[in-house]
Amino acid sequence: MEHTNQRIVVKVGTSTITHDSGAANLRNIDHLVRTLADLHGLGHEVILVTSGAIAVGTAKLGLAERPRELRMKQATAAVGQCRLMHIYDKFFSEYNRSVAQILLTGDDVEDPERAEHLRSTFSALLEMGVIPVVNENDSVSSAEIETGRHKVLGDNDTLSAIVAELCRADLLILLSDIDGLYDADPKRFPGARLLHQVRELTPEILEMAGGAGSWRGTGGMATKLSAARVAMNAGCDMVITNGTRIEDLYGIVDGQDIGTRFLARR
Repeated sequence: MEHTNQRIVVKVGTSTITHDSGAANLRNIDHLVRTLADLHGLGHEVILVTSGAIAVGTAKLGLAERPRELRMKQATAAVGQCRLMHIYDKFFSEYNRSVAQILLTGDDVEDPERAEHLRSTFSALLEMGVIPVVNENDSVSSAEIETGRHKVLGDNDTLSAIVAELCRADLLILLSDIDGLYDADPKRFPGARLLHQVRELTPEILEMAGGAGSWRGTGGMATKLSAARVAMNAGCDMVITNGTRIEDLYGIVDGQDIGTRFLARR
């Protein structure tokens, strides 16, 4: 895949773009935006799937903690989404790039007619050199907020894989707070090995994601593997990598062994 222009979906987790307080981490966002603008300048088509609306909204509203009540979470997400888009628009503009906002719910991607309209919209935006910025529409959908309530979306890992499938992307990159998929818990077993390539989601690989109560379940490895399944079946490679090293995106796009790459069925 080296040096060919690719259609790339990059998903960024809340921990990468916010401080512990929930406020937007402008330094990290600027680094991310600069790198994506650069990849765009190299001829790649770029789509960004972003988390962080509730965290940023909580900070913006000066709330002591993330709201617990659904309607308050959704209201906070609406405030945070506005702030996030303002930041992305400002930073991408500094690198002469235009962005578009796309907010999705499970119904949008489940309904064939809506999905087709979405595909056309993405296609038109990319044709015009625009970078779509995608998030789940939290103020309408409760799927992500109340996880497990909706079978399609419910987390941005899955959302980004569905976007990759819709857009017929070549590569999906999940920037998270872990280096990739290990064969054991690296915190407990210093000799744990990072798997650089996964060709098939075997029972052994799925076992490594652990259950909800395990170290990996809380880190969301199970959702990342279900995203990998969607991407691989759609003919799209997926990479899990650490969001603290945004510059690794260049190497990943060139096919280097960074993080864990799940190889698509070609």
